[in-house]
Amino acid sequence: MRVLLIDDHALFRVGLLELLERRGIEVIDAVGDSDVGLRLTRDCAPDVVLLDLRMPGPGGIEILKRIRAEGLDRRVAMLTTSTEEPDLIAALQAGANGYLLKDMEPGELVEALSDIVAGKTVVAPELTGILARAVRHEPEPAPKRSAPSELTPREQQILCHLAAGQSNKVIARELGISDGTVKLHVKAILRKLAVHSRVEAAVMAVEQGLCARD
Repeated sequence: MRVLLIDDHALFRVGLLELLERRGIEVIDAVGDSDVGLRLTRDCAPDVVLLDLRMPGPGGIEILKRIRAEGLDRRVAMLTTSTEEPDLIAALQAGANGYLLKDMEPGELVEALSDIVAGKTVVAPELTGILARAVRHEPEPAPKRSAPSELTPREQQILCHLAAGQSNKVIARELGISDGTVKLHVKAILRKLAVHSRVEAAVMAVEQGLCARD
C-alpha cells in the first residue's frame, strides 16, 4: 500500500509517517502544503491519500474537489478531529472514500486504509450514528449533559487536573496511572459533560467552582 499524507501539522505528520512505516506501509511523502500535495497526488499515483480536513489556504474539502475535478482516480480519506455532521456530509458529497478520526488506534487506522484501498467507503465507527441520521434527514438530538456530580471520583479528580491546564502525560505521572488510562477518563468526562474539548470541560469546572484553588 502506497500512502500520501497531506497535513499542515508537522509533529502529527511526522509521527504518523513513522507509525505507518513501522507497520510496513510505504509513505510516498508527508507534506503540509496543499499545492504540493495536489501535485504529488497527480504525479505519484498513491493508493490512498490521507488528507487533513482543516488546513491554511485551501482546506481538505477544496483539495478533494480539485482531485475529483481533474478526474484523478485516487482513493482519498479525510483524517480529522472533527465529528461535526456538516463536515462529514461535505466530505462524502465531495467524493471522499473515507472519513477517519485522528484519535483512532493505529491498528484501526491501518485496517481502515486497507478497506479503502479495497474499494470500500469507511467512516469512523463513532460517526455512523450521525451518518444514519443525516441519511434519514433526522435532526441531531441534543446531547444529554450529566451533572459534574455524576462523574466518578477519579473523573472529578482528572477534571480538576484539566482545569489546571495539565497534559495527559503530566496527569498520568501525578496520579501514577498510564497515559492511555488518562485518555479514556478524559473521553468519558467529555461525553458525560456533553462538551467537545478538554478546554470546554476545564472552563466548566472553573466556572462552577468544582475544584479547590491551591
